[in-house]
Amino acid sequence: MRPIRCLAAVLLAAAAGCSMIPAYQRPAAPVAAQYPASDSTAAAQRAADIEWQKFFTDPRLQRLIELGLQNNRDLRVALLNIDRARALYQVQRADELPTVNATGQYSNQRIPGGASPVGTGYLLRYYQLGIGITSFELDFFGRVRSLGEQALASYLATEEARKNTQIVLVASIANAYLTLLADDELLALTRDTLKTREESQRLSQLRFDSGVASELDVRQTQTLLESARASLAQFTRQRALDENALVLLIGQSLPADLAAGRELNAQDLLADIPPGLPSDLLVTRPDIRAAEQQLVAANANIGAARANFFPRIALTTTLGTASRELSDLFSIQNKAWSFIPGVSLPIFDGGRNRANLEVSQVNRDIAVAQYEKSIQTAFREVADALAGRATLADQLKSLQAQVDAENARFKLSDMRYRGGVASYLDLLDAQRSLYGARQAVIQTQLLQLQNQVNLYKALGGGWTEPPAPAAAAPVARKN
Repeated sequence: MRPIRCLAAVLLAAAAGCSMIPAYQRPAAPVAAQYPASDSTAAAQRAADIEWQKFFTDPRLQRLIELGLQNNRDLRVALLNIDRARALYQVQRADELPTVNATGQYSNQRIPGGASPVGTGYLLRYYQLGIGITSFELDFFGRVRSLGEQALASYLATEEARKNTQIVLVASIANAYLTLLADDELLALTRDTLKTREESQRLSQLRFDSGVASELDVRQTQTLLESARASLAQFTRQRALDENALVLLIGQSLPADLAAGRELNAQDLLADIPPGLPSDLLVTRPDIRAAEQQLVAANANIGAARANFFPRIALTTTLGTASRELSDLFSIQNKAWSFIPGVSLPIFDGGRNRANLEVSQVNRDIAVAQYEKSIQTAFREVADALAGRATLADQLKSLQAQVDAENARFKLSDMRYRGGVASYLDLLDAQRSLYGARQAVIQTQLLQLQNQVNLYKALGGGWTEPPAPAAAAPVARKN
């Protein structure tokens, strides 16, 4: 039992080895304490805690997002990366424990007389059976544990990256869907405008044939008519491109059985999302958490690089039986064991270990810069969305008032033209301005809705799923 006790003592000593990983300190956030021009008070409910099913209430959009989460290839790659990182972590974690193998050996050898110590040749048979540990590193200086910490942090970073991929995917599908709704409204507006201008061109031609209108009026109406036809072709092409983009995001063709959607002005997204404080982004944005885990991994690599300067102790041991006869292999008198520790101490390596340490330290500094950049990027995205929220509502209100004014102007110009008071040019100019104002309203509505989506994404919303419904309690049967 002495070898077993010795082995156990060595393993316990290895488990109590030291760690050379530098103490981790989270870098200070390189951003202001509050967002510019915003009341950044603490939020009662953070955007990251609002499930996307509650934020996006359009049933058609909800179905598209579900399809995207099932089929999108970017999200599928992110999930596979998690599986890969988990497996790599398990591989690295296995190095912290000894690998025990069962071994068996049979040797049959003829020793010639010239090589025999007894002067005559003979046959040498040898049987051996046992279990053992081969080249297990005793981690006195924490090299293996440092690599395990690095693998764990990389795995956690990959999980956060998957969440961030889902956030980006959900927001991209929503923005693409809203763009498609705007395309449909612009197409409908252009078709109505085209019908109106075709009628105007027909009436203008009749007035010209009757000698009431000049050829100039006919050419002006024809110019507006062709402009409307060109816009119709442009918006038709743009809608096809935007539909292709949405198909790519959801990973399949648009289903024919989609539920009826809502119009652009009926998308009641949560407009008043509390932004909270910039410090909240550190815990709500998966991309920032992923960058921090990468920093933790780089910090752990320094510990492994430091441990390379110290001796590396490996252990090989076996315990079993050995015999020259198979029938005596399991006899208690034939037990055999070996205990072979080995020590490797770096003396001269051409500066390799020092260079590896410098590389790990520079990688840690790079990870710090990337972490700080992720915070600054998140801060800017939130600030931009808040700036849009503060101005787009006023812009849309003014544009809607402009549409009302242009509509009234068009009616007055039509009455004045029919009464012979105003020229046909005034009527055409009012018609063109009304069409442009209506286009601007649709485009600004789209910008306002997409800005709400971008704010939701920038605050870390879109990866939280609703809790699974509780299973119903079994009903006791009466006897």
